[in-house]
Amino acid sequence: MSQETDQDESIDEEAEEAEEIAELERVETEGPLPGESRNDFAARLHAAQVARHLKRKEERSKRINKGLVILNTGNGKGKTTAALGLLLRAWGRGMRICMLQFIKSKTGNWGENRASKILNLEIIPMGDGFTWTSEDLEKDKAMAQECWKLCQAKILSHDYDIVILDEITYVISYGWLSVEEIIETLQQRPTGMHIILTGRNAVPELVEYADLVTEMREIKHPYKEGIRAQQGIEF
Repeated sequence: MSQETDQDESIDEEAEEAEEIAELERVETEGPLPGESRNDFAARLHAAQVARHLKRKEERSKRINKGLVILNTGNGKGKTTAALGLLLRAWGRGMRICMLQFIKSKTGNWGENRASKILNLEIIPMGDGFTWTSEDLEKDKAMAQECWKLCQAKILSHDYDIVILDEITYVISYGWLSVEEIIETLQQRPTGMHIILTGRNAVPELVEYADLVTEMREIKHPYKEGIRAQQGIEF
């Protein structure tokens, strides 16, 4: 089912629910019908509320649970930040989570890495920093492939509910990893496992495969005003 179809169905359900609530409010406002006692009116209103509740309960029971592939892409800030927010929410639910970072340096000590040690979260930086400053792209390529092998092991281990592949779109764009191999691995993941992918310039195949795609679009950025990256905001 396409993302557009899901959105249309959600809008239709919200509109239908709003109409039902409005109808209940209208009945309550108009009060008893001619010749209807207050007790009978209260019973009729209660029956309508129960019927609406049962209808919604039946509709919810028909909805399926599915492990999602979620893609955060676009040129705006917030892709990794959104993934970290989801990670924290899932941690609060007692879910088993792992985040692997393709670009951030193994020796980095970013805010999320510090938090992971306090909260006992598994966040693993596997890169060598930003590639546009690299003096050895072959080394960076080898590190990306090493990170992917660990990702595969985590995804197929049945030990996690959510695996986050942070900044993976970059190494696909650089040609260091095959999008076909990545999708093939994701297809083999345990039922119910959620996968989060982040990074700019997601290739069309990844966009097509994902269940949920969000494009972060830059409207304003403080960097263009000469404001440096700041602790707790960018790192």
